[in-house]
Amino acid sequence: MNVFDDPDNPDGDACRGDKWVGPGRTDTQVQLVISLALGLSAFLAFCILRPRWKSLYAARKRHSDPLLHLPALPDSLFGWIPTLYHITEQQVLSSAGLDAYVFLAFFKMSMRLFGALFVFAAFVLEPINRRFVDSRTHDPSGPQSFLFRQYATYRSYEHASPFDESDGPDQDPDSSFNRNMGHLWSYLVFTYFFTGLTLYFMDRETSKVIQVRQDYLGTQSTVTDRTFRLSGIPRELRTEAAIKDLVERLEIGKVESVTLCRNWRQLDRLVEQRQTVLAKLENSWSAYLARKPGDRAGGESNGDSGLGNDETEVPGGPDEEAGESERLLRGSSARRFAERERPQTRFWYGFLHLQSRKTDAIDYYSEKLRQLDDKILAARKKSYEPADLAFVTMDSIAACQMAIQALIDPHPGRLLTKPAPAPSDIVWKNTYAPRLSRRIRSWTVTVFVAVLTIVWLVPLAFLASALSICTIDKFLPSFGEWLRAHEITRSLVQTGLPTLVVSLLNIAVPYLYDYLSYHQGMLSQGDIALSAVSKNFFFTFFNIFLIFTVFNAVTSIFDVLRNSLKDTTYIAYTLARKIEELSVFYTNFIMLQGLGLFPFRLLEFGSVAQYPLLRLAARTPRERAALARPPPFCYGFYLPTALLVFILCLVYSALPGGFLVLGLGLAYFSLGYFTYKYQLLYAMDQPQHATGGAWRIVCYRVVLGLVVFQLTMSGYLALRKAFTVALLVAPLFVATLWYGWDFRKRVEPLTRFISLRSIRRAAGPPEGGDRESESAVSEEGGVAGPEERRRRGVFRRGSTVDEDREKGLRFVNPSLVMPLEQPWIYQDPPPPLVESEVDEVAAPPGFDGPESSGRGYETPPRGAPGASSNSSSSVSLGDTHVWRD
Repeated sequence: MNVFDDPDNPDGDACRGDKWVGPGRTDTQVQLVISLALGLSAFLAFCILRPRWKSLYAARKRHSDPLLHLPALPDSLFGWIPTLYHITEQQVLSSAGLDAYVFLAFFKMSMRLFGALFVFAAFVLEPINRRFVDSRTHDPSGPQSFLFRQYATYRSYEHASPFDESDGPDQDPDSSFNRNMGHLWSYLVFTYFFTGLTLYFMDRETSKVIQVRQDYLGTQSTVTDRTFRLSGIPRELRTEAAIKDLVERLEIGKVESVTLCRNWRQLDRLVEQRQTVLAKLENSWSAYLARKPGDRAGGESNGDSGLGNDETEVPGGPDEEAGESERLLRGSSARRFAERERPQTRFWYGFLHLQSRKTDAIDYYSEKLRQLDDKILAARKKSYEPADLAFVTMDSIAACQMAIQALIDPHPGRLLTKPAPAPSDIVWKNTYAPRLSRRIRSWTVTVFVAVLTIVWLVPLAFLASALSICTIDKFLPSFGEWLRAHEITRSLVQTGLPTLVVSLLNIAVPYLYDYLSYHQGMLSQGDIALSAVSKNFFFTFFNIFLIFTVFNAVTSIFDVLRNSLKDTTYIAYTLARKIEELSVFYTNFIMLQGLGLFPFRLLEFGSVAQYPLLRLAARTPRERAALARPPPFCYGFYLPTALLVFILCLVYSALPGGFLVLGLGLAYFSLGYFTYKYQLLYAMDQPQHATGGAWRIVCYRVVLGLVVFQLTMSGYLALRKAFTVALLVAPLFVATLWYGWDFRKRVEPLTRFISLRSIRRAAGPPEGGDRESESAVSEEGGVAGPEERRRRGVFRRGSTVDEDREKGLRFVNPSLVMPLEQPWIYQDPPPPLVESEVDEVAAPPGFDGPESSGRGYETPPRGAPGASSNSSSSVSLGDTHVWRD
């Protein structure tokens, strides 16, 4: 159902010429108004709310180290913009880390590239189009357009036999050397020129990113930089001493420590259960303290009600602990707290847990917490079966890099070395999972994503065709007539609504793929983040770009594939035809993403909308403290859409009217750069530690975009019967593929490892001052001068973000060493328990209770906060009872 179907065929499914109302200039104008209205309103709201809600819009700045040297943003309406603009790349690297630098480098490269392409497309190529291209080519509203006539000629040969040499489009005269069609050669020239310009900008930015990465990682000294991951360990080597002896016999350096992963599943489950019980206990305390005491006869006077005051009734009020002690001394606390109704919970016991009864919730969960603490302490002393994975920490970065970049064992799959993730980045439950189990999970997720990709075809293909006037006329003719009479409403239905739905899919679907990536069995959060980027881009590119262009509908997929087997150029023809047909759709898509939705991301509309609900749902101090933490910045949610916009800008760059798409692309990446720069520096935190690995993903997707661009231009020229010109795109296509292959061999290793020449010892951190990195060797192998040292130096503030983040960390499963947290009941967090304290009295913080002869988490005595009004009772938890006197 498209404009290129034969309008003279009344029996076909095509839209007739008198019924077709295609997207035109009005659709773009309506979308521009909508995007500007959404964007300006969100931007102004952000400027007004930013100085008022610093706990949200400056969350990272408020919780970060003051040594980050980030400038304070003015509280004026627009005064923060110049300050943010003047923050340099070195400050971004120093305060946000390497991953943030690489992410913003892609946006900065795109700004420069599309700025240059826009100049050539607008001032060189567009005048050629206006002078030589038939004006009817730009009018998709009429089925008798120039492109329709050219494609109709080709379409008449679609079902011809591929062996019939007397018939087919190849018999048409080649217009490549027609003087009236000479302007088509300009498309070939600009295809080569734009491809070369793209590769030049990408290669230059790649060199810069690699140099910064090597300098950044080569001058810092963290436990991660000195540690490598050793997998495929045979059973006879699964001891710390054997692994240490093996590595040291390689004579690459001295082993500082070895962490052999073991099957800690039982311990990790106990820790997870403890977190659940701890949350339930804190909720019980919050429910108890939130209840007002009953009013008994002979109660206190109004002036001595105590809990009627705000400062004592609400947990966390001012001077709460002092007020509590004073009331206890007065002797009035016992009566008031005894009048509170204690929360109850139901627990199941007996054969198959078929019996149940209610009991005091605070006592029940306190006893369960005490029992779990005993089990955890006992589990920490057990020995566990070793796994085939270990983390080996060397005494130097150079020794670690030599181990990573070398083959250790001659047998396949044994003693494989890879860079180790940061200790805080490790998903420990996957370290002791068998390799076969991880592979099965990985392939299961991969197959599920492939099946899900096919499932997405149904709603997306329906969306691609259901909102056209043709479909509406077929099923709702009266509504179609009404839309034809109201131009703006028709534009909203036919173009604005699909654009909005696709944009919402781009926001919602990444959550699903992020969940799938997490359950794929990867060992680090950084690997999970990169996997989420790949999966989400696959969805964005395949389901949104290819389905909307090449296939258009589910039933068309098999037709396209069948015709492609007959004629290898069919996909290029179809791609060029549909790309030009959907130019308005993709123009509106880029416009909405850049002008309309980026300000909403700056506003953090989702966090703002959810905050009141989350604030009401947060009952415990721990939950309320979690609301103040900076939200995580997930690259998999934002990078795939930016890569799709990059590809769209490339594809439309040399087509008629491509300067408009390039201008919108320039606006998209400019707004995106400042939006994400603000969020990465001031508002959001990055839990991942991928050491800039997203750059290789970016480069491969740029090469893919160039391939699609060249196929589109070749098909576009072939549709105009310029077969010779179209064929001359082939060498460029081959050269681009070769560049991608060469990138993998030449550049990719430098995005994974640290070169030995980049490893430099620091000049020693002077107290209170910055540390300068030194390198005695220059690029050419001679002695590096001061100018080269300044050029290669990385802005230092004594330590990098990674060094601060990993200070004091070790490659140890947190379940083995982390302190056991006490219930957080009042405003200030309680100190964690150490092992020696678990066997002692651990009364809930915030009140003073007498000593007790029991163990574990004792409930307060009668008359204190949380005391039961009953004289005595017991809670049965298997073989253990806790008694209250």
